[in-house]
Amino acid sequence: MQNRYFGHTIPGMARNPEHRDLFPGALEIMILQSLRLKPMHGYALVKHIKQVSDDLLQVEEGSLYPALHRMEEAGWIKAKWLTTENKRRARVYEITAAGRKQLEEQESRWREVTAAVAHVLGRA
Repeated sequence: MQNRYFGHTIPGMARNPEHRDLFPGALEIMILQSLRLKPMHGYALVKHIKQVSDDLLQVEEGSLYPALHRMEEAGWIKAKWLTTENKRRARVYEITAAGRKQLEEQESRWREVTAAVAHVLGRA
C-alpha cells in the first residue's frame, strides 16, 4: 500500500507507522548539509546523520547509495576513491557548487513546507 503526500508517493508508510519515510527530498537535504561540513564516505554519512539527529534518524544503505548516485548524476556531489584511516578504500563524496545551490533552494522550500504544516497544526 502507498500513501500520497505533498504530491509524491512515499512507499511503506501505511505498512508500519513506526518506520516511516521522511518527506520527499529530506534525505538529499541531509546529505548535502552533511557534505557542506566536510567530505565523507557513505558509512560516515550514516553515522553523522544518526548522531546529529540524536539517534532519531537512521539512514539505510538501500536508500543512501541510490540517493548518492542520483545526486552525483545531477552534479550536486562528486566522488573519489580514497584510503581511510583503517586502510580501506572508500568512495568519498564532496558537495559541488551546484550542490550548494540546490541545498539553498531545498532549504528554502523545506522552511516553507514546515511553516505551512506548523500553521495548519496551530489552527487544528
